[in-house]
Amino acid sequence: MTSFYRLDGLDRVPEALKGAVVAIGSFDGVHRGHQTVIERLKAQARARNAPAVMLTFEPHPRDVFAPKPFMFRLTPPDIKARLAAALGLDGIVLMPFSRDLSMVTAEDFVDRFLVRALRASGVVVGADFHFGHNRRGTPDFLRASGAVHGFTVDILDLLPQGEEPVSSSRIRAALTVGDVRDANGMLGYHWFFGGEVIKGDQRGRLLGFPTANIATNSGFSLAQGVYAVRARLGEKLLDGVASYGKPMFNNELPPFETFLFDFDADIYGRHLEIALIGHIRGQEIYKGLDELIAAIGRDSRKAREALGQCGSLGDLDKTLGFFE
Repeated sequence: MTSFYRLDGLDRVPEALKGAVVAIGSFDGVHRGHQTVIERLKAQARARNAPAVMLTFEPHPRDVFAPKPFMFRLTPPDIKARLAAALGLDGIVLMPFSRDLSMVTAEDFVDRFLVRALRASGVVVGADFHFGHNRRGTPDFLRASGAVHGFTVDILDLLPQGEEPVSSSRIRAALTVGDVRDANGMLGYHWFFGGEVIKGDQRGRLLGFPTANIATNSGFSLAQGVYAVRARLGEKLLDGVASYGKPMFNNELPPFETFLFDFDADIYGRHLEIALIGHIRGQEIYKGLDELIAAIGRDSRKAREALGQCGSLGDLDKTLGFFE
């Protein structure tokens, strides 16, 4: 199978995905633990000449039950789909999650989605996976359902790193304190995000460091500070130094501002992706613009040094297009 299918729900499943081996979960981050599930998924799919499909949920279930969206999302839907394709899957199902879906019983979930919609030949999940109303769909329940309906079930232990398993929560926690090295290590690739380049206050241009700005939202909980980054503009790779947070100016929902080295072009309205390579420092307040300009110069030198020493964390980094 050469095509990659992105489905928003299971109302119309193409024949090419019927009989799939299916990995189910939230998969926020598609981190190294998720990747072990995906490798087992692909192995099972190859063994029976079946498609390999990720079944995931959007929005994140926690956001549905919160008073307002609050999750620091590591991988919004478009990026999650891109990661699934980069990892060699045949398709992804972005299942619309709602309060109504949360009321579907575990039995109905298996019957409606796995058996009738997908005709799944196998299911692969992590040991912490639960589904259905009141989370009654335990791994043991899933295994018993497979025996009844004729699909295999693989349940994988969580992947340890240090004293605890790799998890999306640990990665979010690392990014909220600027621990880029730890977050990227658990992800198995350099964490990245993207957005449209917007006009800022033009202050960087006046200081001699024009920036490409990406808007952030209330759920963007990356530690405010200065970062060495690699940017992707179409097929072009650009190195830079980025600042998140404006303690000297308006610091409410600040944009993520990137000074791209050796680059001077109008890219307003273009889509820019940013991969975090390293954390340089936290935000500081300076007595005047001269001190700020000097600090940006120092940060730029440190970012160039960090970028000169960095390499890909594996094939996934290269497939995603941040490393040649």
